Amino acid sequence: MNTVDLSNLAHQALWATFFVTLILGAVMQRTSFCTMGAIADLFVMSDLSRLRQWSLAIGIAVIGVMLMSSLGIIDSSKSIYTSSKLMYVSIISGSTLFGLGMVLASGCGSKTLVRIGGGSLKSLVVFLVLGLVAYMTLRGFLAVFRINVLDTFFITLNSPQDLPSIVSTQLGKDRSSIHVILGLIVGGFFILFALLKKSFWMPKNLLAGIGVGLAICSIWWVSGYLAFVAEDPNTLEEVFLVTNSGKMESLSFVAPYAYSLDWLMFYSDTSKVLTIGVVAVMGMICGSALEAIFSKKFRWETFASAEDTANHLVGGALMGFGGITALGCTIGQGLSGLSTLALGSFLALPGFFLGAYLGLRYLQVRLAPNPCN
Repeated sequence: MNTVDLSNLAHQALWATFFVTLILGAVMQRTSFCTMGAIADLFVMSDLSRLRQWSLAIGIAVIGVMLMSSLGIIDSSKSIYTSSKLMYVSIISGSTLFGLGMVLASGCGSKTLVRIGGGSLKSLVVFLVLGLVAYMTLRGFLAVFRINVLDTFFITLNSPQDLPSIVSTQLGKDRSSIHVILGLIVGGFFILFALLKKSFWMPKNLLAGIGVGLAICSIWWVSGYLAFVAEDPNTLEEVFLVTNSGKMESLSFVAPYAYSLDWLMFYSDTSKVLTIGVVAVMGMICGSALEAIFSKKFRWETFASAEDTANHLVGGALMGFGGITALGCTIGQGLSGLSTLALGSFLALPGFFLGAYLGLRYLQVRLAPNPCN
């Protein structure tokens, strides 16, 4: 394969990513899909509808990745989430901080992009703060603390950290067959939880869960199949084109914020190229904006008070640091990572819930009437 072929392949992958996330942004705008909202509905109103949307999306993604892996289309053990090094302290602490931040900032990374498309200037500020802090956590002074303190606590496994690899190594069985069994069990559980309540069976809820789940699978296919080259003519090694990590990636919305700002600020530097993460950010905003305009939901929104501004600034910073430290956000670890059955993603999930609960309790205390007044 020559250089021209690689270039064309990269362009195809980027356009495919933009198309998928354009649709995803519109779907999330229309259905109000939001992981922070799902957790808030659970704790505040005991309403499981949006949590079931999220659960359905997880189930669809888990089974989709299992099918593609079993058919040899992709190799999920080569994803960004399946390293043999399990950094448990970073994942648990980072996910908790991210969960707290997304409550203060009125939504996670994906919801921030959707809200920007709908006209929220508050979310635009969150985008900038999140992206800057994420960059500092990746390569700046916060990275020193992350690497020298949090990342020093880890367990090195004898295999990739996804459950199929762990179980197959322990039992000495074929990984593919183990993946099929575990994928059906775990994915089936999440789908069953979502569909168990008949009242959930509404077009809006089904569109949200199925649409988001298929989007996760689609980007796995883009990065793991369409943009995968078994032998790079320059290095003679396998390569995943147009990913920032150099590994197979799906959707996540923390590190791509940093890379988007980096690309915009250093656009004239030819070494700065578009990647799946950067294009996904663009696609989400454009898709949400189109849906908001056509449905006449587009509204300019700004901060209500100084405290509202402070909450969003702090929330954006916590998401930037927490998302990088945890190796992903509620979409990254909570959907893309879980779809590979990565052990770290299962550790991150309770952290998101704990952080969100703490954030909701804080806001409840702040909003409670003062008996002394």
